[in-house]
This record gives sequence, structure tokens and C-alpha cells, in this order.
Amino acid sequence: MYGIIDCDNCYVSCERVFRPDLEGKPVVVLSNNDGCVVARSNEAKKLGIKAGTPYFQLAQQFPNQKIAVFSSNYELYGELTGRIVSLISQEVPAYFRYSIDECFVYLDGMEHLDLKKWGEELHKKIKQYVGMPVSIGLAPNKTLAKMASHFAKKYQGYRHCCMIDTDEKRMKALKLYPIDEVWGIGRRYAAKLEAVGVKMAYDFAAHHGDWVKLTFNNIVIQRTWRELNGEDCVPNEEMAKKKSICTSRSFNSMISDYDTLRTQVANYAARCAEKLRQQRTAASIVGVFLNTNAFREDLAQYWNFQEQRLITPTSSSITIIETANEVLKKIYRQGYQYKKAGVIVMGIGPDSPIQQDLFDINAEQFQKMKRLDEVIDRINRMQGSETIVLGSQQYTRKDGKGKAAIEREQSQAGLNSAERKQARPKVKADVFANAIKHDYRSPNPTTRWSDVIKLK
Repeated sequence: MYGIIDCDNCYVSCERVFRPDLEGKPVVVLSNNDGCVVARSNEAKKLGIKAGTPYFQLAQQFPNQKIAVFSSNYELYGELTGRIVSLISQEVPAYFRYSIDECFVYLDGMEHLDLKKWGEELHKKIKQYVGMPVSIGLAPNKTLAKMASHFAKKYQGYRHCCMIDTDEKRMKALKLYPIDEVWGIGRRYAAKLEAVGVKMAYDFAAHHGDWVKLTFNNIVIQRTWRELNGEDCVPNEEMAKKKSICTSRSFNSMISDYDTLRTQVANYAARCAEKLRQQRTAASIVGVFLNTNAFREDLAQYWNFQEQRLITPTSSSITIIETANEVLKKIYRQGYQYKKAGVIVMGIGPDSPIQQDLFDINAEQFQKMKRLDEVIDRINRMQGSETIVLGSQQYTRKDGKGKAAIEREQSQAGLNSAERKQARPKVKADVFANAIKHDYRSPNPTTRWSDVIKLK
């Protein structure tokens, strides 16, 4: 038996921990640099606010509605959801975190318990200890567990926990579940299925396996069909590691010069490399994309994406940043105002063993780069993110000095850390950070539970 614990409207719920007065009121959370809506409360959804709605359109579309708007605070969201995962780990034999707001659990050895009641009690515990609501789905496989969590979230009668443990419950759930909501079926395959009359999950599951195999030459779709029919066939090890990693951001203001874009892309590439190392994998493809602002019809529009295959799969920040910059040079065009950029790493596999190429990097250099990344990761974990960065990641001033050079000069002048922070000139990173201005703002992230209690 499997379970999935899914945080309800995760980002909104995190903000409400600190602002309980917003319960029952429309709340939205914006993306990086406040570009568009990425999370909505149920009340905001009922108003008709769509995910991806640009922030500047909210006042235009809903002039008479008082909507609480928050800038995204991912450190805070990670801290609170981490507390939830910590509570879950105490209740189950095994688990793994699938995303920031979802966690799969394995319930082997717990069959003697009333699992439905156990799920309801777990919801109460998380609500009491963290202040966030969750929905729990229980089923014989992961696909059905995802489906069960959907019903737990949608229908109050389940009391936050839905369990699919019989064929009768499975068939009933399949008949009520749209095909485009099924885990593992994307928009493209959903459209193809709907074109041949498959509207609900039941319609898909009722087809013969040979038809599925002939129609969709895709192992994921075939596994999904088998899971809908009650089999357990999604390997745990495949789920634990992402097949692609993307880091992107909408800029606070338009960017046209290449140097600023290069710095942004370097930071995104470094973050992708860090995520690869966290899950002990390596990537063989690095892609970069650029977007102008589609909502600015008065400006020239441009979009492009290119990728480059690496000779040897790697998780090295230096290699991935260099490759990303090479791709950026190919797709960058002067004369455009860019609003968004991103880096995607693909072709992900285990970081060991890796077959080295005769014409690529030598073994000694490879080991040096690996040790360098390990040291940087360790220092950044202990001292805070971006304590150590590569030179290409620094936002520079007009005099060419980056953050590291500025800090070094101030240290030599005898200033302590607080004085250096106060005296530090405003580089572009600071401008971005200080641009967040809304009526409702979350406080600084905290790791002390006592702070949460006091604020609440």
C-alpha cells in the first residue's frame, strides 16, 4: 500500500500560517520577481483568477475585490514543508519527497492498522504542529494514490483522507476522474486520447492492453494504463530522481544587454548543477531559452531555445555554466527587451560510473572539479546559499567589481559583517530583491518554531 501527502494550495497555506486572518479570503502568491500568479486559494479560484495571470492584470480584472497578494518566499515554503516531511518520517517505514508540496510514503507492515483513520489522524497532527492542511491519498499503487488525494482534496466527506483499497472503489474513482488529470498523461497525450473518445480514466483503463501498446509507443503511458487497472509497476528508483531539471525566472524589469543576461543564465545553470549533485546524478544535455514579454504588444517579440549535448555527462557547475553561456551566445539577439530566461538540463543519469571520453576532460581534472563542487556545496550549506559563487555568477557594478571584490575591500578596511552589509553598494541582485512591494508580505524566513507560535 502506498500513500501520498499533498499540501493544499501549498504556497498560500504557508502564508496563512503567519496570517490566520486571511482564512476564507482570496489570496494569491506571485512568481519570481512578481511576474504572474503561481498559487491561489480556493476563494481566489472561485473568483476566476487563473494560474499564470500577470500581476498587473489583477487590478484590471478584479477592481472591486480585495485580494491579498504575496511575493513568493521559497525559503519559507521550503522550511515549513520540511517540517511536514519531518513529521511524516516519524509515522511511516519509508518515504521520499516527490516535490516541495508532495511526499510519497510506503505503508508496508502497517496493514494491521485502520489506514483510513491513520490518515485522518496524520492530517490532524500536521495541522496542529505546522498549521497547514494536507490531503492524503491511499491506494495499492502510486497512480491510484494520486487520484485518491485528488478526491480527498475535493470532497470534504473524506475528512482529508481518501482510500482506494477495493476494485469497487477503483472503478468508481476511474469513472469520476478526467483523463487529463491522470498522473503520467500530459496535455499532448490527453488531447490524443480525447480525440478517440477517451474522456475519463475509466475509458482509458477499459481499453485492451494491445490497443494501448499499438497506439502509444511510450512506456510511461503503458505503465499508467497498468496502474489504473490495479497493478503496481512504477519503479521507486525512477521516481526518486528527476529526468530533467529547469531553473528559470521572470526578470523584475526588461533586460536587453548581453552581460546581464549572461550573469542571470550563469546563476540558473549553477542552480541546476547543484540540484544534480543533490540527487547524485549527471546531465548530458544543457538547454537555454529566452523570452520577451508577450503582454507587451508594443514591443518586438522573440523566443528561442537551443540545447547542446555534452561529450561526457557531468554535474560540474563550471562545465554546465560554460555550456549554457555558449548556447546563450547562439540564441541572443540584439534589439529585444527580454523578460524571462531559463536553463534546462536533460539526459540525466547516475553520476557514477561515468564513461570518460578520450578527447574530453582528463581524469585528474575531473576529480579536481568534483572536489571543488563538493567544497562549495558544503560551505554554502553551512554558511548560507551563495556564500561562495563562481565569478560568472556575480552581478557587477559599472566599475567591474562584483560582490566578492566589494566584500574583500570592506574586510580589509576593518569593517565587521554588519557594517559591510550596511555599506555594501546596491548591485543588481539587491535591486531585484528590494523591488518586492505589496500590501501583504511574509516575514523573514524562520527556523524557530517559537517564532511561528508568537506570530500566530
